[in-house]
Amino acid sequence: MSKRLQMLISAVDKDSKSLLEQMNIESDAVLVNQFIKTDGDNYEEEFQQNGHTVKVIGRREKGVGLSRNTALENADHEIIQFADDDIVYDQGYAEKILKEFDDHPEADVIMFNVKAQEGRETYWNEDFAKVTWKNYGRYPAYAICARRDKLVSSGVKYSLLFGGGAPYMNGEDSLFLHDCLKSGLSLYRTTVALGHEVSGESTWFNGYTDKFFYDRGVLYHFLYGSFASILGFRYLFNNRKTMCVKKGLFKSYHLLNQGIKHAKTLKKV
Repeated sequence: MSKRLQMLISAVDKDSKSLLEQMNIESDAVLVNQFIKTDGDNYEEEFQQNGHTVKVIGRREKGVGLSRNTALENADHEIIQFADDDIVYDQGYAEKILKEFDDHPEADVIMFNVKAQEGRETYWNEDFAKVTWKNYGRYPAYAICARRDKLVSSGVKYSLLFGGGAPYMNGEDSLFLHDCLKSGLSLYRTTVALGHEVSGESTWFNGYTDKFFYDRGVLYHFLYGSFASILGFRYLFNNRKTMCVKKGLFKSYHLLNQGIKHAKTLKKV
């Protein structure tokens, strides 16, 4: 398995070695640990844990997109696996990932099953199939594995505008996969399961606030361009009984359109 699989972990204020034990890591890894609430200076270290090489990059900064890009820039293995610090992996996950890529040379990126905590499920793959423009938006980063050389040569990186620690709420994973498709990478989904999410509070969701709808508009501009307003209305209408109960459909839509308008002034980073 040497130099084949490398996990890219984004963490915040964690003790590196205890986190790796908790996650049940059985592959090489790059761990980017951002200091937000704790003290510490920037540092880099490399050590062996359970026979695997781990590079830890400690940074006094915030932003999940920045964290994932830093990890990718420091990766040097054939297959990379994005991960969060609240995932526990099943025994044998590494071999499962490598087998899927070996069995499917046509795949540049594969989305694996990882069981989310109850109430936060966005997907569960029930077949092996190509991921297209119709269904790419459901996958979190911890589902994504890729051939590193294909990903690097495509130039696709995580946006610094969206996600935890960024100016706007979640959506960075959808935008990342959007850019993968746009660059011509071949994306697939698989029924192979790798682990589960540990229960905890969301790092970004604070209810259906003004910011929620505004930020959704910013995201939709980058995802859908001139169709952002139309698809934004469809999104709100389909979810009006949950999302728009307090503000109403048209107030929510107004906020979303304000976000779309603002996004046109932004440069994508």
